[in-house]
Amino acid sequence: MITMDNIKIAVIGLGYVGLPLAVEFGKHRPVVGLDINEKRVKELRDERIDHTLEVNSDELQSAEQLTFTSDVNDIADANFYIITVPTPIDDNNAPDLKPLESASTTVGQAIKKGDVVVYESTVYPGATEEVCIPIIEKTSGLIFNQDFYAGYSPERINPGDKINTLTKITKITSGSTPEAADLIDSLYASIITAGTYRATSIKVAEAAKVIENTQRDLNIAIVNEFAKIFNIIGIDTQAVLDAAGSKWNFLKFKPGLVGGHCISVDPYYLTHKAQEVGYRPEVILAGRRINDGMGQYVATQMVKKLARNKIHIDEAKILVLGFTFKGDCPDTRNTKIIDVIKELNSFNINVDVYDDWADKQEVADHYGIDLIDTLAKGRYDGIIVAVDHSNYKELGIDFIRSLAKPNHVVYDVKNVFTEEETDIRL
Repeated sequence: MITMDNIKIAVIGLGYVGLPLAVEFGKHRPVVGLDINEKRVKELRDERIDHTLEVNSDELQSAEQLTFTSDVNDIADANFYIITVPTPIDDNNAPDLKPLESASTTVGQAIKKGDVVVYESTVYPGATEEVCIPIIEKTSGLIFNQDFYAGYSPERINPGDKINTLTKITKITSGSTPEAADLIDSLYASIITAGTYRATSIKVAEAAKVIENTQRDLNIAIVNEFAKIFNIIGIDTQAVLDAAGSKWNFLKFKPGLVGGHCISVDPYYLTHKAQEVGYRPEVILAGRRINDGMGQYVATQMVKKLARNKIHIDEAKILVLGFTFKGDCPDTRNTKIIDVIKELNSFNINVDVYDDWADKQEVADHYGIDLIDTLAKGRYDGIIVAVDHSNYKELGIDFIRSLAKPNHVVYDVKNVFTEEETDIRL
């Protein structure tokens, strides 16, 4: 097996997870960052620009031993492969492992005797050894735990978070043999200042990752259900949460639209595996149903409020502020704002969407939505503050109301403003 002294890393996948990892390792040892997106590679290599905003130009420059490529031949000299590709779900909420399988094939073409491969992509317990390793064995002709070794170290990146960054979050590690586990843990410990936690097996590490976001999903789901109940009763949800939060052990979750590539996706990986082994996970799926339905709920609440204000629903004009899945982040993957828009459209309401954080072309290509470039005053019957970008707070409620007609509704989904400043909050 390779040793710490001669490790040459290849990071496969340069998104929100792979790039910060490649940059941090590239400050200390040789690293090749591979991505099939040639445009992405060109931006990173030639322009030193990261459109995800996870890594700035100075940080890219500081990784002096990091090179970027879209050519799989360029990882032939590596001996430690880290796979950080997306693991989405399909239209039926089943795990889509095609990117992971493709990356495993790529590694299988390059891996040599004594090499190590580590997976960081979120999967269900067992996926690394049951799905990925057989692909590497078949492609390479090598034997697992005899010719090459594996590990799993789940990513814990929080897109847009500039405080809890890669090196400041405890890293779970695991290996397919005790020796591999030692090597993998030592390598990550060399860059993670928060320290590492060595799981007892690859399956345990996989399971730990998938329940982290499942737990958060369920906590948000119960608060979303609280919000529905309190809206019927006629009391402000945030006021209730603030009061309950005065107790030391109350968990301070907020209601909202649960999108993105983690919290709204990972639970389906766990439920998939559970049902595969014959168990029907009632609570997890119930939480998913609540959270998946919140986009429709927000739109319906807006329509009801418009009607109570005697605003004609047919061909009303609504402005949606924000399209990314979370505040101060350009990531639009699996954003639930699209559910709000589609439901509003079903009432024959005209919807404009403004978000200067989101990539306009990406939104058009993936969602068929043309983001507007400018905000016109006195135009809208209703405004939905859908994302808590910090610049919306800076604009202020008076400016936001100035975009609407005299009789209008402002719906603050993310509680950016106070109850008194808005007409309806989630």
